[in-house]
Amino acid sequence: MAGVALQCSAPWRLVKLRSLVRLSSIPSLKFHTTASPMMGATVEQFEQAKGKLSTLRNDPGNEVKLKIYALFKQATQGPCNTPKPGMLDFVNKAKWEAWKSLGSISQDEARQQYCNLIGSLVEAEGPSSAREAASPAGSGATYKTLQVTTEDDITTIKLNRPAKKNAITTEMYSEMIAALEQAAKDHSVITVFTGAGDFYCSGNDLTNFQLKEGGVEEMARQGGELLRKYVRAYIDFPKPLVAVVNGPAVGISVTLLGLFDLVYATERATFHTPFSQLGQSAEGCSSYTFPKIMGTAKASEMLLFNKKLTAAQACELGLVTEVFPDSSFQSEVWTRLKAYAKLPRNSLAFSKQLIRSVEKERLYAVNDAEVECLIGRWMSDECFNAVMSFFQAKAKL
Repeated sequence: MAGVALQCSAPWRLVKLRSLVRLSSIPSLKFHTTASPMMGATVEQFEQAKGKLSTLRNDPGNEVKLKIYALFKQATQGPCNTPKPGMLDFVNKAKWEAWKSLGSISQDEARQQYCNLIGSLVEAEGPSSAREAASPAGSGATYKTLQVTTEDDITTIKLNRPAKKNAITTEMYSEMIAALEQAAKDHSVITVFTGAGDFYCSGNDLTNFQLKEGGVEEMARQGGELLRKYVRAYIDFPKPLVAVVNGPAVGISVTLLGLFDLVYATERATFHTPFSQLGQSAEGCSSYTFPKIMGTAKASEMLLFNKKLTAAQACELGLVTEVFPDSSFQSEVWTRLKAYAKLPRNSLAFSKQLIRSVEKERLYAVNDAEVECLIGRWMSDECFNAVMSFFQAKAKL
């Protein structure tokens, strides 16, 4: 997490800036240091404090939120050297002044003060908040296959297995579900999925299909339930969801795009759903969303006959919102997303939910039907032989 806006969490309400009270006047807020401020907190402690922030149940007030924001900026960027916002930009002016007031204190010291402040707030709310803060979904430091950060009111979930082209393991599925649950509750305005390295995502890691204790039926049942829960997390996600497709996308990373609100792609991205090659069937609600987006014939080319689309083709068919030159992709997309994140959070969320509410029950039913079909496919000889052929061909390379 990076910048903390004044509207930090769903239950907290923004009050007029003139009603701010000084931090020192809050009697219940006591600071406890575990190390000398000059030594600074460790990076791990800082990451844990970032995770604890989103677990707070009560609004600590704008003065405290400004202090949190200022300490975070000082800890991550150093002293404020950005231009002062205009007089009428009240919120950003207050944030700038809070950061500027820290003067030249070191990043290490700011990191320690940040940890102390968050720790005091958690302690003030009692043991239940501390337990919530320790849960995996509340701390980005616990993710093994993802990088989850929040900055400029944007939560970014980055698939982080670049050496494996971000292929999705069962562990990664569970972590993405947890990350989505956390992003749904945090203070961010929009949530972004993207990939580390040259690939967006190469689909399922086929080691997921290796037999384990319990045999084929148990593997298929467990895989089906995990997939059902995973896709439902996208159907239920309450905020605007954006895919920043930084490279080739395969399988479920493509089929889920129909559940995103915006899809931005670099010109070198491709989109491929090779289900029949592997003896499988469509998932991610694509059996419903793809025909609706691009028409039955074009959807069938992708879902039945494994047609790979270029970014330009995917955009022409409506699967992708906009394509950008690879050289300027990141700068153009993130400039736009940061502007979107300044829009009123609740207005965006309510509008999205109105748009999606009309077909939410249909999407649940489609997801259930696709999962049941896939469970049958996974137990079939046809699927087994197709997957084994894939492994054998890969071994010969």
